Amino acid sequence: MTMLQPSGIGELAGRYDGFLLDLWGVLHDGREPMPGAVDALTRLKQAGKRIVILSNAPRRVAGVIQRIAEIGIPRGLYDDLLSSGEAAWRWLRRGNPGGKTFYPIMAARDQNMIEGLPFESSQDIAAADFILNTGVESANDRVEDFEAVLQAGQRRALAMVCANPDLVVIHGGRQEICAGSIARRYEAIGGKVHYFGKPHQPIYRDSLALLGVGDRRRILAVGDSLRTDIAGANGAGIDGLLVLSGIHRDELAAGDLEAVCRRESAVPVGVLPAFRW
Repeated sequence: MTMLQPSGIGELAGRYDGFLLDLWGVLHDGREPMPGAVDALTRLKQAGKRIVILSNAPRRVAGVIQRIAEIGIPRGLYDDLLSSGEAAWRWLRRGNPGGKTFYPIMAARDQNMIEGLPFESSQDIAAADFILNTGVESANDRVEDFEAVLQAGQRRALAMVCANPDLVVIHGGRQEICAGSIARRYEAIGGKVHYFGKPHQPIYRDSLALLGVGDRRRILAVGDSLRTDIAGANGAGIDGLLVLSGIHRDELAAGDLEAVCRRESAVPVGVLPAFRW
């Protein structure tokens, strides 16, 4: 498997007109921008490139924009942003889950996911019509902590809406589970899950429309996850560049990139040590 191995994104800038950039693990670590990321964004914008941030954040777009501005990624450094939370919110707004009451697996920081929606929350799984899963409250939470609720939901054939397909995230150097880990367990016991975000193709249709670059050969997706960012790019027919400073960091430092790619059924066009110029 032959892959490009640039030292920085600047070496590839001339090949592409549009960039779909992952957020967590590429542009920031949950607390501050990744080293060199703001400079790289600035230089891409100065070069006239179109930039859309495509995030699996389980929050609406306005909340994501506000949060990343607070930690040092200004709105002027990218053209648009789309989040899995926004995609899930729009679907829910159309009234698709088949009931009015949901059981929340949701952190307090994700509450804007339910603003303006015609549903009510219940902490009683027996009273719920569906499960809304945006992720966990604490870094100490584990998938097994939700087993009783998942089993009860499966017995009642409740659908789960998963607003973040990521399995894990690195937050300030520490790994935490995401909503996708809980959703995967729910599927494993026979539950039905509606996923929103990467690698599922509807969000690529919408983000590519925002990007506005007609020739997909001139679009590069950059992310730190083979399972979501690179597999999603493969499915959308665009090039995917894997950043090695994110969730695969420890695994790839000790292992075989080709073997990991085969396991995840995802093939990047190249690897980048970190998102820097």
